[in-house]
Amino acid sequence: MPRPKTKEELLKAADQNYKTLMQMVDGLSPNELKTPFDFSGEPSKKEAHWSRDKNVRDVLIHLYEWHQLMLAYPKNNAKVTDKKSAVAFLPADYSWKTYGQMNMMFWKRHQKTSLETAKELLAQSHAAVMKLIKKYSDQELFTQKYFPWTGTAALGSFFVSNTSSHYDWAIKKLKAHKKNCAK
Repeated sequence: MPRPKTKEELLKAADQNYKTLMQMVDGLSPNELKTPFDFSGEPSKKEAHWSRDKNVRDVLIHLYEWHQLMLAYPKNNAKVTDKKSAVAFLPADYSWKTYGQMNMMFWKRHQKTSLETAKELLAQSHAAVMKLIKKYSDQELFTQKYFPWTGTAALGSFFVSNTSSHYDWAIKKLKAHKKNCAK
């Protein structure tokens, strides 16, 4: 599916990929759910997330926590009129160079969260993000620099990255786990 360029495409892609992800989660066997992720024998899977996430819950919580960032971003910048006073997308302790550490903090925060709770949290945050997207026009979402607080980016690019693209990432990860379990 191509990267969304309109509000309608964004809503459709986000909803479709979310449904695909949740159908995949619901379709995992008990063995696939209890088997820890192990991508150590796959040299192409070098990024930190391949070793960070140990199970389905970890993936769902990762998505949930990034939804929280997305929901806070416009709210934190509602009264901002210039880039200087903008509140960054990432929490103050992190940058785009150190966001891996933030992801580990999210991971640690939820080690006692159950899979069922993770599913509920993600369902709630997905609904909230979809509702937020609907508040914006195509122009507000997909015009670069429309809001001073998004810098040179369009607000829609943040939504795409935190919905349809992120769900696609999760789907690929779960497919890789399912494939490993079948070996």
